[in-house]
Amino acid sequence: MTDSTQRIAPLTHLTEDEQMLKDAAAEFADTIIKPKVQEMDEAAKLDPELIKTFFEMGFMGIEVPEKYNGGGGTFFMSILAIEQISRVDASVGVFMDVQNTLVNNAFLRWGTEEINERFLSQLATEKVGAYCLSEAGSGSDAFALKCSAKEDGDHFILNGTKLWITNANEADIFLVFATINPDAGYKGITGFIVERGMEGFSISKKENKLGIRASSTCELLFEDVRVPKENILGDIGKGYKVAIETLNEGRIGIGAQMIGIAQGSYDAALAYTQERKQFGKAISDFQGVQFQLAQMAIELEMARLLVYNAARIKEAGQPFLKEAAMAKYYSAEVAEKLSSMAIDLFGGYGYVKEYPVEKFYRDSKIGKIYEGTSNMQLQTISKIILNG
Repeated sequence: MTDSTQRIAPLTHLTEDEQMLKDAAAEFADTIIKPKVQEMDEAAKLDPELIKTFFEMGFMGIEVPEKYNGGGGTFFMSILAIEQISRVDASVGVFMDVQNTLVNNAFLRWGTEEINERFLSQLATEKVGAYCLSEAGSGSDAFALKCSAKEDGDHFILNGTKLWITNANEADIFLVFATINPDAGYKGITGFIVERGMEGFSISKKENKLGIRASSTCELLFEDVRVPKENILGDIGKGYKVAIETLNEGRIGIGAQMIGIAQGSYDAALAYTQERKQFGKAISDFQGVQFQLAQMAIELEMARLLVYNAARIKEAGQPFLKEAAMAKYYSAEVAEKLSSMAIDLFGGYGYVKEYPVEKFYRDSKIGKIYEGTSNMQLQTISKIILNG
């Protein structure tokens, strides 16, 4: 018989390595990133020195094997780091999120040994990556691509545009999805590795955004860009598989970003309500405020459990599509709700840039949009549960 009083390790229990990385990311966020947040938000640009430090700290190649100069960590460790960074600045959080959960993961899963030796070592140590799928006419309908790739000897020639590309200004390595045969639909899509400096490739308009302003979001132009065949990631015509399966993992990363925003909002509200005095006492002494703080704590914990659960299932090699969709959907809801509640608790101070909660609120909105809108997550979940 087992002892009925034996303590069961909670889902949030961390191994020693996971705890060490979480602590390192939290300290980095609080000491290095936090003093730069407002300046980067107003300038709508990441501090170049901060980018260098990210590589030096190993945050840009957490899951990359050591043989490629990476950290040799796990997917879950990436999730922990993204959460802690986003707790202070979601712009910086998504910068490392795209690198780890989209770009690096795509190479890890689909890259040949030769490709990974060429590119993963650079992604882990010095070069930023970008994931290039969206176009003007392909958002939720991700595979309605117009960007084309025409075979020409030992190269493919790319023409077209990409929109909403995160990390575009900082990136040197771009994973670009284009169609080699429009008549074949999604079966014509192929993944190409485009490098900054290739003739005909340029970075165009930078979007002026509501939130995550320091994160660059740009349009890319391809005008007869010659890409060698050895720069194909995955099989020709199987780019749809690379794209969709990588996005499934990336949605857990967005979930981590959102719970980071929610945690930052909650922390700010908790501290402020204990400091702010009205009617002769801290406003946290009023039951109405206490109930709001309790509600925030409950919803934050639920969102975190969904994100951690999806990450653990993915890491165990089990099907995780439904769990990833649930985690992204709910964490985005919670981030927006808690950041709004935090503004309410701050009162007029919550509406000004001197305090962090107005930025949390602006940053939270993107969670319902990128890497699959909330409606698309609901569609995914409903299809799975209806099909058993």
